[in-house]
Amino acid sequence: MKRRQILAGAGTGAAVAATTTLSAPAFAQNRRFRIEMVTSWPEALTTLYGTPQYFARRIGEMTDGAVQVRTYPGGAQVGPLEVYDAVSTGAFEACHTAPYYFIGKSPAHGFYTALPFGLTLAEQDSWLLAGNGQALWDELNEPDNLVAFPGGNTGAQTGGWFNKEINSPDDLVGLRMRFPGHGGRTMAKAGVNVQQLPGGEVFTAMERGVLDAAEWVGPFDDQILGMHRVARYYYMPSWAEASAMLGFYFNKDFWNDLPADIRAQIKACCYECNAWMAAQYQARNPVALRELEDYGVEVRNFPESVLAAFERGAEQVHEEDMQASSIYRKIYADWSEFRDTVRSWNQRTTHQYERFIYRS
Repeated sequence: MKRRQILAGAGTGAAVAATTTLSAPAFAQNRRFRIEMVTSWPEALTTLYGTPQYFARRIGEMTDGAVQVRTYPGGAQVGPLEVYDAVSTGAFEACHTAPYYFIGKSPAHGFYTALPFGLTLAEQDSWLLAGNGQALWDELNEPDNLVAFPGGNTGAQTGGWFNKEINSPDDLVGLRMRFPGHGGRTMAKAGVNVQQLPGGEVFTAMERGVLDAAEWVGPFDDQILGMHRVARYYYMPSWAEASAMLGFYFNKDFWNDLPADIRAQIKACCYECNAWMAAQYQARNPVALRELEDYGVEVRNFPESVLAAFERGAEQVHEEDMQASSIYRKIYADWSEFRDTVRSWNQRTTHQYERFIYRS
């Protein structure tokens, strides 16, 4: 499929076709680059969909209008779970999505959103920036003609919404639950009937009784979706998503045609968006949780027996994926070594501090 156009004008006023490789002088004046960005998010989710909107505004400011981005909510151009393929083929220049939506292509995509009992927000960022995370992500995306960078992080999520109490692993058996990524596969090991739905369909499925439970993001987004009106119990913590990183993906042919300075500015903007989203959730989730409790939502903690069952299931999923996928095995070796190293430090510092301040 032919890529969409990169538009650039030189001082001479000559029109240059998008598929032409432009020499450096052609970009000297009046440069204009248009990016059509599809996303996986409903427009109502002002932090998830708000992040690509923030990207569009900030990259315009950074480049003095040279880069112009138009964003689309999920379903406006392509389905929320079809954005990866749309950018891979060149139908669109870019997308904003959750990498773990695409574990059907390779389970290794899960490393770039969240894995059960995985990295916190700070640890994930550190692996990308100071470890081998970005280089391994580049290797993973290469066969699909994509380049990707971190594009936001929700921070710690929640365990999900339920219409029955979960007091033991037996209470999970037969539940119909929306749960993406490796967390969903782990839930399946515990006997849950896992279903994959985009965010815009979760409320309706719960309201109609198609689902008994659902995991989405956290209090702020869940309140917008109205989950408190269709479920009684809200469980903590999110064993599956101690943080959840999102990504900006770019068609690699389009990316390579951009001048080096524009690529650098786009990459810097991605990282700014990564921090911007995390800050929004950190500020908004506590307020939203108090409001949900005032509404009458019962906030519960998973019993340790349930968390232990999830931990066993997660290890089984890791083993299956390492046997089936060489790229998963390669990334897991690096990821797990990095995780163990940073935890050896955090256990002696941050963990001890938090144990003290949260002692009551």
